[in-house]
Amino acid sequence: MLDKMKEACGVFGIYSFDGDNLAKPVYYGLFSLQHRGQESAGIYTSDGKQFSGNVGMGLVNVVFNEENLNDLKGHLAIGHVRYSTTGSSVIANAQPIVVESPYGPLALAHNGNLINTDELRQELPDYKFKSTTDSEVIAALIANSAEATFEGALVSTLKKCRGAFSLVIMTLDKLIGVRDPNGVRPLSIGRMDNAYVISSETCGLDVVGADFIRDVTNGEMVIIDKNGLQSKTWNRGEREALCVFEFIYFARPDSLVAGRSFHDVRVHLGKYLAKEQPAEAEMIIAVPDSGIPASMGYAAEAEIPYSEGLIKNRYIGRTFIQPTQTMRDIGVKMKLNPIRDAIRGRKIVVIDDSIVRGTTSRQIVRLLRDQGAREVHFRVSSPPITCPCFYGIDMPTRSELIAANLSIDGIKKYLEADSLGYLSLQSLVKAVNLPKERLCLACLNGEYPIKVPERMQSLKLFFK
Repeated sequence: MLDKMKEACGVFGIYSFDGDNLAKPVYYGLFSLQHRGQESAGIYTSDGKQFSGNVGMGLVNVVFNEENLNDLKGHLAIGHVRYSTTGSSVIANAQPIVVESPYGPLALAHNGNLINTDELRQELPDYKFKSTTDSEVIAALIANSAEATFEGALVSTLKKCRGAFSLVIMTLDKLIGVRDPNGVRPLSIGRMDNAYVISSETCGLDVVGADFIRDVTNGEMVIIDKNGLQSKTWNRGEREALCVFEFIYFARPDSLVAGRSFHDVRVHLGKYLAKEQPAEAEMIIAVPDSGIPASMGYAAEAEIPYSEGLIKNRYIGRTFIQPTQTMRDIGVKMKLNPIRDAIRGRKIVVIDDSIVRGTTSRQIVRLLRDQGAREVHFRVSSPPITCPCFYGIDMPTRSELIAANLSIDGIKKYLEADSLGYLSLQSLVKAVNLPKERLCLACLNGEYPIKVPERMQSLKLFFK
């Protein structure tokens, strides 16, 4: 959508004790994580002696085919799908990042965003960076460490990094999964046949037939090699702060994290929303796809029929062809189209998961009115977004966030809706069913669990 926060990236890895053709399972894993990044994709494998790999711009099925997957052999493999939150959308920034080191070659895939990248780059004044990503900075620091062992170099580097990072790293003979001390981004472990799997979400485990074992915990490093899986705590000094928008929007509804089903959470978001923000209406519709579970919950609680009212064009994807001004003006019509007979003459509640700038929401309201909706009541299954994210979500500056600049009534008038209602922060936490202290709610309440450097704050918080 034109007015959605952009997803974090997706990482995936497999270590097999008896197989050597893992590129296809990684391909399927990345396919299931495609919602987390559509700009580039990459896969690297290791046969114990050398790496083989390929990265490219675009969707997984654009970058990879039967022929180039068959060229990737090995008993270890990692993959990545990317949306650029740090560094521009160019081939040099595609991942996995591969570097040579005194410990042998290593490949790294990163989900998240560091907040001290500039400081870390200054530690490597002579290093020739090939990309503009914070991910390469992590890999370069490992490769240039003075530690005697790879594990020592990795831990030493991790302790310097601040921000959000869920990593999958591959050496010639090891697969490593790492989560930052706050656990901002998810990472899960699974087991299939005679192999271990690491994935950003459990839906990646499901597609390859792996059984979910558990989440990687905050501050944990799991090392998988010929001896099996080892777990080490490299830093557990800070509180957990899992991004609440994984529950609201980012993660696929069929995934699990912290023992919670994302679909179940979203249905409960809708139920709480119906209690807090009722509306006299004849039909509940969703902004597809992420608004659907909340709409189902709202309809059930309000005892108002739920129906499809907006159809999503599932084949438009992301494109590198820039639209003309005429197409920009058409805007949301490229992605959504109303079902005229379903909405004509009706009082409608339309439910979306969030409002960022408000431009898409206003276009949706206008679409529904143009097709004959008698009343349009807009409901949002999250609280107002008032602060930008610094931990791996591509979010506008504070001046662009509509809820940071207008009252609820002001937003309603901008959207041209008959009424507008947001979910409360208290009900959001209840629906997630995790202690508030275990969640990052910074974009909703301005309380950043990882201190953000003043220079970065000034760029997003106060920039006009």
